[in-house]
Amino acid sequence: MAVATGLSCAGNYFAQPLLDLITRDLHVSAALAGFVVTASQAGYALGLLLIVPLGDVLDRRRLAVGLLAATAAFLALTSAAPTGPLLLAGTVAVALTAVGAQVVVGYAAALVPDEARGRAVATVMSGVLLGGLLARTVSGVLAELGGWRTVYWVSAIPVAVMALLLHRHLPRVRSCARLSYPALLRSSLSLLREEPLLRWRSAIGALSLAAYSVQLTALTFLLAGPPFGWSESRIGLFGLLGVVGVVTMTFAGRLNDRGLVQYVTGCGIATLGGGWLLLLAGAGSLPWLAVGIVALNVGQQAVLNSSQTVLYALRPEARNRLNSVFMTSFFIGGATGSALTALVWARAGWSGVCLQGAGLAAAALAVWGLERLSTARARSR
Repeated sequence: MAVATGLSCAGNYFAQPLLDLITRDLHVSAALAGFVVTASQAGYALGLLLIVPLGDVLDRRRLAVGLLAATAAFLALTSAAPTGPLLLAGTVAVALTAVGAQVVVGYAAALVPDEARGRAVATVMSGVLLGGLLARTVSGVLAELGGWRTVYWVSAIPVAVMALLLHRHLPRVRSCARLSYPALLRSSLSLLREEPLLRWRSAIGALSLAAYSVQLTALTFLLAGPPFGWSESRIGLFGLLGVVGVVTMTFAGRLNDRGLVQYVTGCGIATLGGGWLLLLAGAGSLPWLAVGIVALNVGQQAVLNSSQTVLYALRPEARNRLNSVFMTSFFIGGATGSALTALVWARAGWSGVCLQGAGLAAAALAVWGLERLSTARARSR
């Protein structure tokens, strides 16, 4: 299941190092090629809102397998796109169905007992995160071997294979919910109104990913300029330090299963903020940068896993809708953090973006503290 989620999500990141190749091959403007990344983000957001909730009313195995099969088909079609607009359409379609990864995460949570849910979610989510981290590197290698189209049609093959394997090996998990599709979408918004923890965790997730996403943009600016002067491929390899965060995610899941979920969240946010202080000292020091990036990844994965553990325990019959609302807020936060970074960098440079990241982490810590106070008051009534 972890491998399936990683392969499914990887398609959202393939285009990032390929934009120059796409521009020259399809004879499109750099601006249109840049929209490929935006199209991927938009498609995934739509899928989170419109498709993931279906896991609460449909056979989850059939839904997950169908989405992976569709992702494979759209990857193959995208590889043959003859024009820029058709490439954008294929990108949206791939991202829209790639949310099958989130259906599989909810599926994993339903298959295990409560005391093992944190580890199960951490294991499957590690596939999602590794898929995103490794996709850029694999994309660059395949593109050098056979052009940008090779990336898409080659990746379609293992995704299709995983769809077949999931169909063969996963048990059926039917939902008890009986809702029409419009009622299903309305109920997702109702959950946001009815569940205080969903509101708190959505805010924490948005702020934490906003704080984390700052480095995804700013680090490129820093390493490309003096005193480093790195190439794009070297910068991409440096980003693989994020794998350390994925490895520690299963450890966080074990702590969550032992009832330490709030401790994991608090320590994760604190580590996220501390990472930015380390990065502030790393403007001209590669070792400090490396330690800071590792701290950001460890902290972010701890916050994500603990939040999903909290939410999956709320309403077992609505896990996909809970995850839909949370992950939508999560990615909105990340997109906002990235967008603000370019403005802050232009005005205040590396020190400014470090303060921006630390400030967002501090805001997440404050929201977590308010959540704890609100929960304590509710229990005392």
